Amino acid sequence: MASSKLAAGLHIVATPIGNAADITLRALDTLRRADAIACEDTRVTAKLLAIHGIDRPLVPYHEHNAQRMRPVLIGRIQAGEAVALVSDAGTPLVSDPGYKLVRDLHEAGLPVHALPGPSAPLTALVLSGLPTDRFLFAGFLPSKGAARRTAIGELKGVAATLILFESAQRLPDTLADLAELLGGREAAVARELTKLYEEVRRGPLPELAAHYAAAGPPRGEVVMVIGPPAADEGEASAEDVDGLLREALGRLSVRDAAADVAARTGRPRRAVYARALELARAPESAPDGNPAETPLSQDRRARGKGRGDGRDD
Repeated sequence: MASSKLAAGLHIVATPIGNAADITLRALDTLRRADAIACEDTRVTAKLLAIHGIDRPLVPYHEHNAQRMRPVLIGRIQAGEAVALVSDAGTPLVSDPGYKLVRDLHEAGLPVHALPGPSAPLTALVLSGLPTDRFLFAGFLPSKGAARRTAIGELKGVAATLILFESAQRLPDTLADLAELLGGREAAVARELTKLYEEVRRGPLPELAAHYAAAGPPRGEVVMVIGPPAADEGEASAEDVDGLLREALGRLSVRDAAADVAARTGRPRRAVYARALELARAPESAPDGNPAETPLSQDRRARGKGRGDGRDD
């Protein structure tokens, strides 16, 4: 490789996702010649550099200090330095901090270079055996159940293969939600990619959910790949939504029922909530012929149970 000074600017360098040998010659050359290397965790990057005999100054750049460090890095580049940007593993900016730095550099008219290489989402996709012509990488789903189900509902109608990151500990619960909301779609759970114990387990979502419910969380880092919806997996009809809402209103508050049905159907949450209010306000006849208590009044009564009458004692 050339030994001349590296061109000034930000050099976005992809690094291995598990196997230290998965790094390009261009990446090694850039890391050797950079004036500084901005990285998430200096300990992780130092280990990689040591394997390849590289010794360059490391500058921490992560989500906790990014706002403070962006002007520093931009200033160094404005002064003519070449700064390499790496993540702990894979391609920087993909589910990692950094896009605001790139944006600000573009706005300042400063050069940005990208060096392609390893990427966990793409590696999992090509190993999954699922359609690759159209895909969506959605990063991590929310950790809390209700928010996670809502996010899955929003993804339900996407006509593409879905790629998701997940922690090993949350994998069983997430797969259970995916199986309930997306049905029997084909999927793959890839873990420890490019490492010694690499594994790709394939099957319908309910089968994968049952396996990890019994086996427990796996070891290692996990990528989930989920096939696109079938052609006949259309949007729920208005009658379907009403039926689901009536069932949910029998056991949940109006707000929670709407959130549950929106997640199940992929319908906009605001529209489902508006319909839930309509159904909740419509009284049904009780067996004695008198109007029955509506779900909305039950909801209000439940929220007020145990409260005083509003007056001070």
